[in-house]
Amino acid sequence: MKKLHYSTVIKAPVAKVYATMIAKPTYEQWTAAFNPGSTYEGSWNKGDKIHFIGTGEDGKKGGMVSRIAENIPNQYISIEHLGILDGDTEITEGEMVDGWKGALENYTFSENKGITTLSVETDTNEDYADYFNETWPKALAILKALCE
Repeated sequence: MKKLHYSTVIKAPVAKVYATMIAKPTYEQWTAAFNPGSTYEGSWNKGDKIHFIGTGEDGKKGGMVSRIAENIPNQYISIEHLGILDGDTEITEGEMVDGWKGALENYTFSENKGITTLSVETDTNEDYADYFNETWPKALAILKALCE
């Protein structure tokens, strides 16, 4: 797996950036860069399972089955991806997930004089690197606009 890194500087306190990133209504806005119907089901508490959901071109629900590996409010969130969601079915074993199961998506927040730096580190396979390099900056720009 390849590690990709992204960051943005947001003119807002870290508590606002953190809350805006994970609150469902604003989460759905900034992650629309990845999928217009993007949402989640579950909790951001450490150890909890969470589904990151979108709608495919066929109108079918799909997404990622994940676990919150760590959540230190206003400092750090780590998400471990466990499998995929196909409709309401969780797929956590087999060829469809073997290449990236266990991939991490980490968010680090730091504040200096009311300005927050949000850094993202995500694991991916080569097939998705170009997509993420195009989409992550767009998503972070939306999050920045929501916070400022």
